Order: sequence, then C-alpha cells, then structure tokens
Amino acid sequence: MTSSEQHHHSPTSPAQEAERYLENARQILTERAGKKDGLYADVKYVKMAAGTAYSAALLILDEYLRQKEGIDFTKPKSIEDYTNRLRKFDKKLLALLVDVYDELHIAGYYHGTRSVNTIQTGLSNVRQMLTYI
Repeated sequence: MTSSEQHHHSPTSPAQEAERYLENARQILTERAGKKDGLYADVKYVKMAAGTAYSAALLILDEYLRQKEGIDFTKPKSIEDYTNRLRKFDKKLLALLVDVYDELHIAGYYHGTRSVNTIQTGLSNVRQMLTYI
C-alpha cells in the first residue's frame, strides 16, 4: 500500500468505488425511474442515476490519469481538462468519455432525458471505461 492510499477512509479501490456507483445508478433506475415503452417515467430519478453513473466515469478517469501521470497528477478541473489530458494517452478512452459526457451528463443529468436507450448506452460505456483501470 502506498502512502497516498492510506489517507483514504475506505479500503475500496477506485475501481470498486466506481463499480459501487454504477450499481447504485442501476438500482435507482430499476427501483425508482419506472420503465414503459422504452422511456423512463420519472425524470427526477433518471437525473439522479445519470449523475451517479457520470461520477463513476470521473472516478475511473482520475485513477487512469493518476496511473499515467504519476507524481504530476492533479485532479482535472473541467471536461476540457479531462479531454486534453486523455488525448495524450488513449484515443479510445477519450471517445468513451465524450460519449458518456453526452449520454449521462448532458442528456441524462442536465436535460433529464427519458430515453432508456440513451441512459443504458451511457452505463455500458462507463462499464467499458472500467476496463482501463
């Protein structure tokens, strides 16, 4: 265990934490959002789930950049910061981030889309991102 890891309050790894967020998002959608004819019924819960899943994506990216940048790592301050830094390391992960940003952050959290397809695609993209850490 490195000294930086000892400061975390929980013994979970960033990957496990991201998994937990994703599972929470899935539960919110299943138990609260209500699905009918390819649409969610309750936008409030879609926004909540999308925000939670997007947080998982950011956790993953922070860990990925921490592994790549090492001692120079600082937490990115904006989506532009994330995309500029990812571009140096992995174009496929960059593309996943751009998709997830659109699907979960903009459509899901910000606009409150009712599209099951959009949200499920976003969740599946975050799952793919997990494989990078």
